[in-house]
Amino acid sequence: QVQLVESGGGLVQAGGSLRLSCLASGSIVSINAMGWYRQAPGKQRELVAGIFSGGRTNYADSVTGRFTISRDNAKNTVYLQMNSLKPEDTAVYYCNANIRTWGSIGDYWGQGTQVTVSS
Repeated sequence: QVQLVESGGGLVQAGGSLRLSCLASGSIVSINAMGWYRQAPGKQRELVAGIFSGGRTNYADSVTGRFTISRDNAKNTVYLQMNSLKPEDTAVYYCNANIRTWGSIGDYWGQGTQVTVSS
């Protein structure tokens, strides 16, 4: 069994910063790609940022230059540093990871953490 648990969401004023964390735990052999997605009310879930096991990253155009994704492989943790936040960044943020266990490989999701940016 694998679990992803996010933390770090909250309410912040426009221009402020937040740091999200996501810890993967359970019967993990290795973790491939990890990423952050978000879903705003009435909108589809979208990729915010991703990071591969070798460190290569990719970002949505809307967050490039403001958000930074990183990971600590020893701690099975991925982070999202969010700076210069805008009201349009308001959403539930979900952690995703492609994980190999002893029996299989698959995508896992966290429960989500709310980020609200006030104007």
